[in-house]
Amino acid sequence: MENGVRFASVWRGLLGVERAVVEDVEFDAEVGVLVAHVRPGKGARQRCGRCGRRAPWYDRGEGRRRWRALDLGVVQAWLEADAPRVDCPTHGPTVIAVPWARHNAGHTYAFDDQVAWLAVRTSKTAVEALMRVAWRTVGAIVARVAGDAKASVDRWANLRRIGIDEISYKKGHKYLTVVVDHDTGYLIWAAPGRDKKTLRRFFTALGAERCRQITHVSADGADWIATVVAERCPDAVRGADPFHVVAWATEALDQVRRDAWNAARGGKGQSTQESKALKKARWALWRNPADLTDAQQAKLNWLAKTHPRVHRAWALKEGLRVVFTLARHGAKTAAKHALHRWLSWARRCRIPAFVDLQRRVATHRDAIHISIDHGLSNGLVESVNTKLRLLTRMAFGYTDPHALIGLGLLALGGLCPPLPGRTTTALTR
Repeated sequence: MENGVRFASVWRGLLGVERAVVEDVEFDAEVGVLVAHVRPGKGARQRCGRCGRRAPWYDRGEGRRRWRALDLGVVQAWLEADAPRVDCPTHGPTVIAVPWARHNAGHTYAFDDQVAWLAVRTSKTAVEALMRVAWRTVGAIVARVAGDAKASVDRWANLRRIGIDEISYKKGHKYLTVVVDHDTGYLIWAAPGRDKKTLRRFFTALGAERCRQITHVSADGADWIATVVAERCPDAVRGADPFHVVAWATEALDQVRRDAWNAARGGKGQSTQESKALKKARWALWRNPADLTDAQQAKLNWLAKTHPRVHRAWALKEGLRVVFTLARHGAKTAAKHALHRWLSWARRCRIPAFVDLQRRVATHRDAIHISIDHGLSNGLVESVNTKLRLLTRMAFGYTDPHALIGLGLLALGGLCPPLPGRTTTALTR
């Protein structure tokens, strides 16, 4: 009896089924598969698979089922058990809950958690080869683990300052709207789409009371974001993101450079030495002055002599960037004065792209002042977006954007589970 108890205890530990009874273990040498026959422990019996509440017996369901467990050495391991249904007062006839796997999952908790951990940190090929599963299965597991983690932790309890942005995740104008917590640095929400309807879903999930607790919101100048934030968080301070404002100036500068490039080609569609030099000049125009190489500085000097209009556009771009550099160093009053002078300069510059830009900046001047006063920036959001783009490449092959969102929440939302058998908590970065 003592040996039998010890035998069962060892198998429970190896298979990760501590709240279950191991009835028998068999090994099929021909296919190299180990099957453990198990049943839920006394305290875990006859519970609804969805809500976990005790419920009366309904029927035998579809009979016995199998769940994939973590490999034991080089051998695949499976759990096999009865899967009857109970008649839940809330959910009706439902397959019973089992303590070793999530509802409607074909893998154990340990298997799911290890796949999710690997998906965050390793390549697609590595996950497939090590765990012996298809990439489509990895996507389903990631979404399942992320959903389970979100339900178990209230990450919005003390939400005060958020950043909102969108990111392209697929060709054909496929976008995600993402929301980041400025205080924790975590990605806290994402959904397919970039419109008012999509963003309203976040605030609806947040709830009216917690919407009122939001004090600061950073975003780009998109009207659809500003409109929804004004509706749902009317008392929140809304700032325009410096990164996007400077990006507007960079776009205007590139338009001026392209106009000069087209003029250098003579309208004949043929490249000239001058047009080639203008085409290559964009890297020098985009880069911050402190980071210019000697060759790029020489290119700027050449532009000042041969294309003063392009050089003046570059100076306007840099002038707007200086506004936020001053703000970042705490010179808030000087930054506001610099913005006022820049608007006056751009209004009189006689460069159409920058005349239009100053109108756009003037429209968002109050939001820019708020960003200067409160230090609001979407820099953290942009950092998250950069990491999401990397995850997008890692997740190539996911057919469902929710699998990508799940991967993002695991990797960037503090929800990644520890490896099975470790004691690290899920909410660690």
